[in-house]
Amino acid sequence: MTLTQTEFKDLVILEPKVLGDSRGYFMETFNANTFASLGIHTTFVQDNQSKSAKGVFRGLHFQNAPYAQSKLIRVLSGVIIDLVLDLRKAEATFGKIYTLELSSENKKQLFVPKGFAHGFAVISETAEILYMCDELYHPECEGGVNFLDPDLRIKELVEENNFVVSEKDKKLPFFTDATFNF
Repeated sequence: MTLTQTEFKDLVILEPKVLGDSRGYFMETFNANTFASLGIHTTFVQDNQSKSAKGVFRGLHFQNAPYAQSKLIRVLSGVIIDLVLDLRKAEATFGKIYTLELSSENKKQLFVPKGFAHGFAVISETAEILYMCDELYHPECEGGVNFLDPDLRIKELVEENNFVVSEKDKKLPFFTDATFNF
């Protein structure tokens, strides 16, 4: 497995070794020993999977401490633009967004440490996303940032004009009004 460090502390891209032949392919997407050797020390406790149609935007979501979550995100089918917003006030990248195209073809995974809001936009006809979390879901700690915040400029990053968004996500506060404890 190859690890690429982004300009955001602890936010890394992981590329599994893909073994392919005429039958298809095999890849190991998570191995605790491999992750530990790469400096990622976490225990995943929950898997989430979603399927969405083209133009769907989900996020930007996070959980506050004491139940903050690290996530390992990958795409099972289709293509998404994955976005994370750094909520860690002590970091130089606080308030900045990182984007990465994840697809079933490129097989890249994004490890998102605690302290980030996460979301994605589907740019293929449909996409199935799987993400592992190192903390269980706790609704009393959930938070979010409205991706329509003009200061975030997400529409420019994704080049989509007609997002399909849940009513819950439309009501999320803008970044300057969001409550988080990182």
